[in-house]
Amino acid sequence: MKAINSDIILEQMISLHPKEIDLTLDRVWRLLKAVGSPEKLLPPVIHIAGTNGKGSTLAMLRSGLEAVGKVTHAYTSPHLERFHERIRLSGKIIEERELSCILNKCYVANGPSQITYFEITTCAAFLAMSKCFADYTLMEVGLGGRLDATNVIEQPKLCIITPISIDHERFLGDTIAKIASEKAGIIKKEVPVVVGPQPSEAMEVIEKVAVKHHAPLIAYGQQWHVFRERDRLVFKDESGLCDLPLPVLPGAHQIMNAGSTLAALRYLNMPDTALEAAITQTEWPARMQRLKTGFLVELADSAELWLDGGHNAAAGEALANHLATLPSKPTFLVCGMLNTKDSLGYLRPFAPQIEGLWGIPVPNEVNTLPAEETVMYARAAGIASQVSQNVTEAIVQIKQRSPNARILICGSLYLAGNVLRENKKVL
Repeated sequence: MKAINSDIILEQMISLHPKEIDLTLDRVWRLLKAVGSPEKLLPPVIHIAGTNGKGSTLAMLRSGLEAVGKVTHAYTSPHLERFHERIRLSGKIIEERELSCILNKCYVANGPSQITYFEITTCAAFLAMSKCFADYTLMEVGLGGRLDATNVIEQPKLCIITPISIDHERFLGDTIAKIASEKAGIIKKEVPVVVGPQPSEAMEVIEKVAVKHHAPLIAYGQQWHVFRERDRLVFKDESGLCDLPLPVLPGAHQIMNAGSTLAALRYLNMPDTALEAAITQTEWPARMQRLKTGFLVELADSAELWLDGGHNAAAGEALANHLATLPSKPTFLVCGMLNTKDSLGYLRPFAPQIEGLWGIPVPNEVNTLPAEETVMYARAAGIASQVSQNVTEAIVQIKQRSPNARILICGSLYLAGNVLRENKKVL
């Protein structure tokens, strides 16, 4: 009998709901009950919400815990190259056989009933993680928090809320306060909440929700502080001071992500070796990642090639700030975005740091912003721009103009995943 392929099942799952996003928990509860309520059998859950830094915080947390012998499951989204990346079981990316099996179980159990792609795959992840050992389950919210498919865990071990900014306004609201209300929806009765740096209006909402649920706050600027001092990271909380190396993940914003991670590890009573490992041993693709080998790197020749999947205004500001710290060099963007994002808000901070932008479509994405519109927004931000068909064409054109340039491919995690796959091509 021919083995069931996970890609085929995932394709079938897309047709189970006419909308990609339809926030509610009813369908998730129904399917979880049908497959044996695996959400009740998970190892202690650390639930992470926020607009920026969720993935980096989870990755650092995983590195810290695993460095001291703790076994972790992890659930993240979206993936970059393959769906399998979303689910880690006992520290390892789920294998194809196991993934196909649990996807098929959920697909059969759901039958013809409507359910979104993210909802049914989240149920599948819970089912897989409930069947094997781990000390902790690290779980990243997909969208928002209150009505996100991951928000069915009745009593997590710990919640984390990373910095909140404007994103996904169509689904979460058009103000910081409204978005914060959705993110704070992960807060549960008497469960401590680590809170990263927040706009005042977001913090006000989080504090109100925490009080309502009698959830202790472990908040930046109150219970903990983090800052850079010369070439070291200094973290302070009620237990004392830690003097640590700077995070290996590049960018000043990673200082704050590291702070949330360290606060969480301290709450879990992890030793100092876990704290240092969290910020020095973490690898997280497409977060200001320097590509050093591969097809696209060879194509770029003497030009530097960088990749980042950030896609909102706060991410654009963080990236632009990081570019300002790098050695001076002609810098160009190859940018592809989705039509659901604030393209102008994302691009505006880059204007002082770059010489030009090549707009491209995000391959194989129905919601891609046309390259012409990306260029329009870039010009509105004061950036010299032109259209290109794809990333390879853009790299060639930039290389011809400036052979020793710095090229940053950015604007979308979906574009980043495509770039990583393309970079593996053989010349």
